[in-house]
Amino acid sequence: MTLIGFFQTAATAAGDYNTAYAGAWAMLGAAIGAGLAVIGAGLGIGRIGGQATEAMARQPGAAGDIRGTAIVLSAFVEGAALFAIVIALLISLKFTY
Repeated sequence: MTLIGFFQTAATAAGDYNTAYAGAWAMLGAAIGAGLAVIGAGLGIGRIGGQATEAMARQPGAAGDIRGTAIVLSAFVEGAALFAIVIALLISLKFTY
C-alpha cells in the first residue's frame, strides 16, 4: 500500500474528522508556513550581508556596486518572505469560528 492510499483510507475512515478539523489543520499549516518564511528570509538576508561584507573587504574598490547589489537582493528575499506571510495570513483568515 502506498502512502497516498494509506492517507486516503485514514481520511475516509475518520468521517467528520476532516471537515470538523479542516480549519485547525489550515491554521497549523499557515503558522508553520509563516514561520519557515521568516526563518528562511532571516537566513538569506544574513548570508547576503555576510558575503557582501566579505566581498567589500576583498575588493574595496567595488564596494559601491557590491552594496547596491546586496540591497537589491535583500529586497527580493524580503519580498518573497512577505508574499509567503500574506498567503499564510489569507489561509488563516479563510477559516473563521
